[in-house]
Amino acid sequence: MKRTFFALALFATSLFAQTEKRPLAALPYTPSLDVPSLDKAADPCTDFYQYSCGGWITANPIPPDQAAWSVYGKTADENAQFLWGILEEASKPSADRTPSQQKIGDYFASCMDTAAIERRGIGPLELPLARIDAMKTKRDLAPFLATEHWSSYGNGFLFGFGSDQDFGDATQVIASAGAGGLSLPDRDYYTKTDAKSQEIRDKYKAHVARMLQLIGETEKRAAADADAVLRIETELAKSSLTRVERRDPYKQYHKMSPAKLKALTPSFDWTRYLADNGLSDVKTINVSEPKFFSTVDRLLKTVSLADWKAYLRWHVAHARAPYLSERFVAEDFGFYRKTLRGVSQMPARWKQCVRYVDRDLGEALGEEFVRRTFTAETKQKTIEMTKLVEKAMEHEIRTLDWMTQPTKLRALEKLHSIANKVGYPERWRDYSKVELQRGDFAGNVVRATRFESEREIRKIGQPLDRGEWHMTPPTVNAYYNPQMNDINFPAGVLQPPLYDPKMDDAPNYGNTGSTIGHELTHGFDDEGRKFDAQGNLKDWWTEADAKAFEERVGCLQNQYAEYVIVDDIHINSKLTSGEDVADLGGTLLAYIAWKEAVANENLQPQDGFTPDQRFFIGFAQWACSNQRPENERVNALTNPHSPGRYRINGIVSNMPEFAKAFNCGEGKPMVRKNICKIW
Repeated sequence: MKRTFFALALFATSLFAQTEKRPLAALPYTPSLDVPSLDKAADPCTDFYQYSCGGWITANPIPPDQAAWSVYGKTADENAQFLWGILEEASKPSADRTPSQQKIGDYFASCMDTAAIERRGIGPLELPLARIDAMKTKRDLAPFLATEHWSSYGNGFLFGFGSDQDFGDATQVIASAGAGGLSLPDRDYYTKTDAKSQEIRDKYKAHVARMLQLIGETEKRAAADADAVLRIETELAKSSLTRVERRDPYKQYHKMSPAKLKALTPSFDWTRYLADNGLSDVKTINVSEPKFFSTVDRLLKTVSLADWKAYLRWHVAHARAPYLSERFVAEDFGFYRKTLRGVSQMPARWKQCVRYVDRDLGEALGEEFVRRTFTAETKQKTIEMTKLVEKAMEHEIRTLDWMTQPTKLRALEKLHSIANKVGYPERWRDYSKVELQRGDFAGNVVRATRFESEREIRKIGQPLDRGEWHMTPPTVNAYYNPQMNDINFPAGVLQPPLYDPKMDDAPNYGNTGSTIGHELTHGFDDEGRKFDAQGNLKDWWTEADAKAFEERVGCLQNQYAEYVIVDDIHINSKLTSGEDVADLGGTLLAYIAWKEAVANENLQPQDGFTPDQRFFIGFAQWACSNQRPENERVNALTNPHSPGRYRINGIVSNMPEFAKAFNCGEGKPMVRKNICKIW
């Protein structure tokens, strides 16, 4: 299994909103409790999400280049606009630029140089396409993939290969091989038989054919090759684990020697693949899905070389399309954003380029962002808040009536071992070896990708670096990593309105405090609880305690399974279970921590709301959002987070503290008769 992170929200990863804008010299201010965002005509006891977010929803329609729009997305957009200013300045040649500023500036300039990109046309594809054409046998797949895996993002080329912590020894990094080879968002897109799924597959096949025509194939040949691509990917999908199955780390832990992997997939030249990547001496590989690799071997035996070449040509074009001329960018956008997610308009060029710099040189860009936006005071206050939330978690563990003492002791050991990372890494990544050229955007992407791939490969066989981050500092998100046993809060998520130093503690604890509690609780959810204090995959629960935990999780799963996302599609609560548990536990912990933080204060109502009401409104307003129906359908299959409405209503309806704060009587929709409680 490649790294598993539990993030608070995914809205912020979408493309940024399209409007006529200029770079920002400073980040704008929105309070963490925004009264105009309320819908006071709504009854908070009937629909608290509408009450808290109705005004925001009306005032914030989805921009034409967005699949969704949310408080997180809007904050990410403002961060990006600010980063745009940093990058425009850094892109101007100057003797005063630092080496990092030169890197991010030259990369950004090459991305913005659309004239140079158009002049190169299909040029960046010529070398990999020539290598495909030169293949004589299917054994030639190995040297081709040995190069292409490190030149392209994702694991679209048949399978994924990289490095990961050893599940059995979290202090070490080992090689890992995982399922891949798909171009649709999830394996279920290939296996579901309903009319909508078939329609999407037909449109996908047409998209593949059009992309193959762009690289020079005739219409007839492109149609036949698109058929081959879909057949191969469908077979790979059928042998891939579902997203729910991947929530069980035991199903993704299968350590093998290279000899055993070769025996599992004898038709693939692993000796050549490993040698070409300098890994001839590797002793152990975690093969996350052995059944998948058995299917790879079967397909290598039964699928013709011509069809494999078609598959590889498609993936070469697909992987590089966003970095090529306008024809490729538009075709890629037309299917993946317009068809799948309902987005009608491409983002402005600067927005795409900001995103690519953040992805490829994220810590160099992040260092500039932090220097301008993130104060030592904010960091210290976040650390203090985290300590109070952890103290609340300790109290809850000690007083649980369903957990026995042996498991409690192990839980407390894990709690006290969690590393809290706030703002940015202690050591910034060194990008000095990344070669960048103004006027060669596609080449810069490949070279930056190879730099990162080589950095990952060099970790194999080495002790773990526990100081590493897996989100960049400007990111508007947060995560928990069960193998590192750390919670991470980038500087980007600690800005107003998500964390507001001008505001009282109530909404800040409701928002950021709940985020902290959310990530902390992930260490003890249905997946995180299977890792011990050091990050090893180890069952440290008694059988009775594990059963009691699953029963309580089942209560929440049953509740969320009743919620409808769009049309007649219900939440897949087995997929969202970990996030739902974290939402519930995290909000309770934040409420307890807030009460301790203000225990000696004489709190008074503000803006017409009691302190408790302010806590819950602050909690709710981070989730204000609008979603396109197409995007909701994608999320129903792929997103482990429930929709924002249910991340709020589903939680407060299980909290008597909320009912008391808003005087909600029995029988109200926001008051469940049989509440779900885990922590």
